[in-house]
Amino acid sequence: MTGAVQPDRRRVLTAGAAVLGAATARLWMPATAHAAGAKLPDGLFSLGVASGDPLPDGIVLWTRLAPDPLNGGGMPDRTVAVEWQIARDARFGKVVRRGVAPARAAYGHSVHVDVRGLRPDTTYWFRFRAGGQLSRTGRTRTAPAQHGPGGRLRVALASCQNWQHGYFTPYADMLQQDPDVVVFVGDYIYESTPSATAVRRHEGTGEPYGLTQYRNRYAQYRSDPDLAEMHANAPFVVTFDDHEVDNDFAGAIPQDPDKQAHDPFVARLTAAYQAYYEHMPVRATAVPDGPHIRMYRRLEFGRLARLNVLDTRQYRSDQATTQEGAQDPSLTMLGAAQKRWLVDGLRRSPARWNLIASQIMMAETDLQAGEGKLWFYDAWDGYQAERNALLQEFRRVSNPVVLTGDRHLTMISDLKADFADPGSAVVGAEFVGTSISSNGDQDQAAFRAQWDPRRADNPHWKLLDAHRGYHLFDIGPGGIDARVRVVDTVLRPRATPRTLARLRVEAGRPGVHPV
Repeated sequence: MTGAVQPDRRRVLTAGAAVLGAATARLWMPATAHAAGAKLPDGLFSLGVASGDPLPDGIVLWTRLAPDPLNGGGMPDRTVAVEWQIARDARFGKVVRRGVAPARAAYGHSVHVDVRGLRPDTTYWFRFRAGGQLSRTGRTRTAPAQHGPGGRLRVALASCQNWQHGYFTPYADMLQQDPDVVVFVGDYIYESTPSATAVRRHEGTGEPYGLTQYRNRYAQYRSDPDLAEMHANAPFVVTFDDHEVDNDFAGAIPQDPDKQAHDPFVARLTAAYQAYYEHMPVRATAVPDGPHIRMYRRLEFGRLARLNVLDTRQYRSDQATTQEGAQDPSLTMLGAAQKRWLVDGLRRSPARWNLIASQIMMAETDLQAGEGKLWFYDAWDGYQAERNALLQEFRRVSNPVVLTGDRHLTMISDLKADFADPGSAVVGAEFVGTSISSNGDQDQAAFRAQWDPRRADNPHWKLLDAHRGYHLFDIGPGGIDARVRVVDTVLRPRATPRTLARLRVEAGRPGVHPV
């Protein structure tokens, strides 16, 4: 897979959003499309299109019919047939697959098409039609052949996009970098109440608790133009963290159990997970079962890279509150089944690079300058026995690299076999990507005053920064070239991007090295 934008592809990036003409649309409309039924409202495809979870022979195509997106969607309470089409060219002269998918009222009239029979490592264009209306055109790409070398892979890492803290301007630059896949590791929405002083105000009147409220919040986030463009031009691999439900929740335990009783919180989980599924380009394996959703999964990019996507929220023990508690061997972040799945996948991996998408930071964060330790208990520091056992597994894994979010900071680290021993072996690398918009435009001097005194107690940290942006990785057999891409502001709809830093991970040489 390649990262360079070819001239014809760049034209698609800028002009492909336009709806193709009615004459072209008629070429692929089957006669059944004109079947009887009440006329649907205008603006069915207000939330755009997306794709996700690429396979060598398949991709998930997504849209949701929502003519009134901030008011529950505005669709009639019935199933609607939605035609879909995928082609080798932007004009749909070489259609390779087509069909009709149901948009069911029970799932918010979302559409998830799991297309198979495609060619590996190939760019495709896709679109939908319903009620005589045509969606915009989307562009996507399949993964390399299963047993092939995989060539090169360009991955963008994103997380933490708070609508109220700013515009999602980093996506405009990400679009120009043309990644093969975007890995989004959590906090796609925020459940916080509307703020009158925010850069952009959340819809509604309070936090979302019910299904319609969560649907409205997702619809608002999907309306960001830069996010919509990115979704329409590259496949996403997504997982959630806490703010898709409730800050710092653990399993079925809310952040504030004194205010949210068990049964109402289970109902909130059920609503949040269903709305998440309805708005993400994921397969039917992720259809929620009440207050449960299966999100941990594995994607292969030839023999080049294996991507293990974690769920560090549903199966975890409640957070520790003390240092002693954080070292309790009975605490789990992953749960027994997910931990076995991850370890087995790492041990048996045929890939050159073993990537782990983890919502929260794995490397140690010692917040206390000088003697003693003070940890973030919500992160892997709060589950040290399980984290340390996993790091020991890394000794036997080919080139483990962890891709993380949550911190609203760029924090790039070596992963140590034992963080209690500064001289212990480096067993891997971790890239904690900064936020898309969360925390807004931070005061850089204040950030330095707060964090620089902690550097001596965290010698494994290689880079810390508080600008907004994302990370970009060019992965090849010999190494990973990483760029920290940042923007000058998220307080306005347009921003100036730049490369803050370049780093490299060499194959067979654990750790991160500045370039």
